[in-house]
Amino acid sequence: MAPILGAIADSGGLRKRFLFVLTILGAVSTAALSLVGLGDWGWALALFILASIGYYSAAVFYDSLIVDVSHPRYYSLISSLGLSLGYFGGAFLLSLHVWMMYTPERFGFSDPTGVVKFAFVSVGAWWLIFLLPIMLVVRESKTAVAAQGDTVRAAYRALKQTFLKIRKYRNIFVFLTAYWLYIGGVFTVIFMAVNFGQRLGFEDKDLVTALMITNYVGFPATLAFGLMAHHFGTKRSIYVGLVVYIAVVCWAVFLKDVRQFYMMSITIGLVQGGVQSISRSLYAALIPAELSGEFFGFYNMLTKFAHILGPVLIGLVAFVTDDPKFILIAVLPMFVLGAVLLARVTEPEEAK
Repeated sequence: MAPILGAIADSGGLRKRFLFVLTILGAVSTAALSLVGLGDWGWALALFILASIGYYSAAVFYDSLIVDVSHPRYYSLISSLGLSLGYFGGAFLLSLHVWMMYTPERFGFSDPTGVVKFAFVSVGAWWLIFLLPIMLVVRESKTAVAAQGDTVRAAYRALKQTFLKIRKYRNIFVFLTAYWLYIGGVFTVIFMAVNFGQRLGFEDKDLVTALMITNYVGFPATLAFGLMAHHFGTKRSIYVGLVVYIAVVCWAVFLKDVRQFYMMSITIGLVQGGVQSISRSLYAALIPAELSGEFFGFYNMLTKFAHILGPVLIGLVAFVTDDPKFILIAVLPMFVLGAVLLARVTEPEEAK
């Protein structure tokens, strides 16, 4: 859906409208998870899919608005600031929920189950509250027009054309290939970290603490990455993050206790948001501004496909060995090959 939504938005300057509708879909679906009862996995899955569609599709329009709120010279700073604030907000809300789970009576709940249900509602409300600034303040560069039926049909036909357009820009095509590889490694580390800790026998409270550590560290670290990219260049900053990820994956083989797991969480927090935000700003500097929605739609679609590659490699390694210490080694080639391809990307002057 992502490239199609982007093409529709570019055809009529409807980024904010789509952002609003899709955010509502995601927030309401998330809050509705509080109504799911024990064993109702079908409803849980349906709501989770709707919430995911809302979140990931809304990201297309949120990302593409960077060309309306910033000059290319400051893409890295703006992108990093946005993501770093997201880390802080996520860590803050997660901390509140964990506190409530450990002391439910203090907050008027009889057991942790009530806290979990409340958490879904509060996340949905949080999402909608922080949608308001962008809706009230940010202005699009195009005048909004109604999306007609032929516009929608044209958007579907434009899906193939989007790929053909990207192929004409060799620099963009090479970057997206490199990005697909290394960002797949980043997301695999994010998604597998808790499972990795569970396989090593760490307690749930240790795993939740590690998640909070990563988010709190990610707040200032992501902002620092933006400053580093602003002064030293986006590619150099991405390389710093990839080198750290390569070191972390190798370090995981020798991990023994929860203290080391906390240290690894801190290290990942230092680069996790930076690699994502700087990649987004570099891509924004590479693409034509008038095609930002369409090209960012493809970028977000590629990001979703990157989610698949890492888990497949993890599954193959797990099939060969049950030793959890070797699980994360599977993503090492993704970081290395991504870095090699990134070297072939020419960085625009305004992004340096």
